[in-house]
This record gives sequence, structure tokens and C-alpha cells, in this order.
Amino acid sequence: MIVTPLRPVGQTWSTLSFASTLYLKPVLDLLLAEVPQIWQAELRLGLQEALVNAAKHGNHLDPAKQVIVKFSIVAQQYWWVITDQGSECGCYEVVNTEYSEVPCFESECGRGFYILRQIFDRVQWDNSMHELQLCKQIPRYSAPTIC
Repeated sequence: MIVTPLRPVGQTWSTLSFASTLYLKPVLDLLLAEVPQIWQAELRLGLQEALVNAAKHGNHLDPAKQVIVKFSIVAQQYWWVITDQGSECGCYEVVNTEYSEVPCFESECGRGFYILRQIFDRVQWDNSMHELQLCKQIPRYSAPTIC
């Protein structure tokens, strides 16, 4: 795993890269280090889903391929940009353009995006760049709503 220090002086983005694996605990711990504790469980679920998708579906768990994550906080917006080295996947394209309030249960594609859209305020997939942008707006003194 290659990590630049979280939020180095003078830089707004931190970058972390790791070989495609499903062992994500240390990666998630680093990516959530600056997130308020009360939000960490919810965001851990969303980030884990996104990272598993990148490693498994994007890179086909090929340890020679990397998953790269950029992280930034700007005005209470927490951003993660996840890039894999996979080939084109039409599944992502369809889900991204045909957003539905309920997940697709008939196929393997789309349920992960449903989860991501429940957790993050912005979910954007760029198929040409193999890049997933996730954003969560966290006001200073807020807590997740419990249903």
C-alpha cells in the first residue's frame, strides 16, 4: 500500500493506492481518519462497497492492478475519488444513467450503487476514466438520522 500523509501541508488532496484485495480494514481506517466518529460506521459501509467494487469488478482482484483513492475535505464536504484499472463495464453506465429509487434485484449490477446513493450525497461514475466520485456533506455539529 502506498500512502501520502493525510492532508499534507499546502495540499488539499491526499492519495492512497493499494493492490486489488478485499482486505480493506487498514485502507478504510486511513480513509476515515478525519471523519467525525459519529459518521464513521455509515461511511465505512459505503466506502467498503465502493472499494470492493473497484478491486473485484473493476480490477478482477488482479494484484498487479491498483485501486487509487484521492481524499479531500472542502467546506464540510468529504470527497473520495476512487479509480480502478479495469476495462469498460456497461453495468456502471446503465445504473448511472437510469437511477431508480429501488435496487435492481434481477441482476448482479446496480445494488451497490443503490447503497452508495443512500449513504453519499453525490455519487458519480465516469466510465471512461474508471473513476467513482463520492461526496458526503457533514455539517459541523450533525449526526446521522436514525430511522
